[in-house]
Amino acid sequence: MEKPNRPYWEQVYSMLETVDVATGERTVHKRFDSLIEAPNWLPDGNTLLYNAGGSLWLFDLTTKESRKVDTGSAARCNNDHVLSPDGGQVGLSSAGPEGRSLVYVVPLSGGEPRLVTPVGPSYLHGWSPDGTTLAYCAERGGEFDIYTMPVEGGEETRLTDAPGLDDGPEYSPDGRHIWFNSVRSGLMQVWRMDAGGQNQTRMTWDEESNCWFPHLSPDGKQVAYIAYKKGDVAPGDHPPCKHVEIRLMDADGENTRTLVRLFGGQGTLNVNSWSPDGTQLAFVSYGYKE
Repeated sequence: MEKPNRPYWEQVYSMLETVDVATGERTVHKRFDSLIEAPNWLPDGNTLLYNAGGSLWLFDLTTKESRKVDTGSAARCNNDHVLSPDGGQVGLSSAGPEGRSLVYVVPLSGGEPRLVTPVGPSYLHGWSPDGTTLAYCAERGGEFDIYTMPVEGGEETRLTDAPGLDDGPEYSPDGRHIWFNSVRSGLMQVWRMDAGGQNQTRMTWDEESNCWFPHLSPDGKQVAYIAYKKGDVAPGDHPPCKHVEIRLMDADGENTRTLVRLFGGQGTLNVNSWSPDGTQLAFVSYGYKE
């Protein structure tokens, strides 16, 4: 039971899990008596990347041990981080000198980060398959929209302009589309657009749920996302410690099914966590410590 006078991250434990997408069988790899969030799967198929305590960590699925990634001066990382297509670099979001989230790139082997977005807040979600472009959610002039920018920096391009929050942009494996979530219909729903922002198309039509953070399978045929029950949260909010579902659907928006029911939300599935072979998803569930 949550204690109202203490922040939630001091009260929860975290379960780092994977689930077989064909059978729904869940495997708990480790319990952490603190908050961890947002696992990515590395190309080697045996390592997960997650954030905790403002840092990024590598988790070995064989030894069950974690190793901190040296991100230099980017020491206030949040749960928006993305691996480069070759797995050698990580794009991350971390509080900058003024406290606003900025996007950086750093070698996964460690080093001093390179600033990409000089203006914040900016929250990274996507790296194009050809390695050239980053997609992120950013607040500019009071509106949160989706932008892209070359990995090497430069001018940002605004892709959405609908009123309300647009968030979670992620490229399809073929690079043709960006998937995202938008509150423009009144509930948070999953959308898809061309990589240049054209043809913005609603992909989920669930009037009883708020749907967040679509993630494409490596073959581009399935989409995983997280769903909050309507009424449990405001459409533009994705808090922690709620009863939520991880769902799968075909990339044409058909054949939606619930894969996992869990206690989670923020931190569970913020980033793409498909295994390289497309057979599993990694995620984090939570519980309150006694």
